[in-house]
Amino acid sequence: MSRTEPFVIHEKNCELEDWGDSKIGRSRWRTLISKDRTPSADLTVGVAELEPNESLTFRPHKHTQVEVYYVLAGEGIVTLAGTEHAVCSGNAIYIPAGVEHTARNVGAQTLRLLYIFKANSFSEISYEFCSGPD
Repeated sequence: MSRTEPFVIHEKNCELEDWGDSKIGRSRWRTLISKDRTPSADLTVGVAELEPNESLTFRPHKHTQVEVYYVLAGEGIVTLAGTEHAVCSGNAIYIPAGVEHTARNVGAQTLRLLYIFKANSFSEISYEFCSGPD
């Protein structure tokens, strides 16, 4: 799509995606706003879900884009540059470009994270996984 225009979208109308590789992580997400899918630009927005004891990625990762998480539901631990932070519904997390990070669900409910990237589309995000056990 090459034009931007106002629109409204519901997450149930977006495809449920995953890493496609169980060695990366078991999280699932729905990308709501992405230039390659919607008439938008400059931001990519979606909702990620982690079931109890699941991690977004098994090893921390980083990318060149700034990212924000907003916790919609559940409880978790977000690790930023090696420091763990307990998070719950209502917390916002700012992740500068190039900072290693991940999230895991430590509660009994699904952890739901709204994610926002400063990028035109999800396809622009190149994940670099940090060293660790395979």
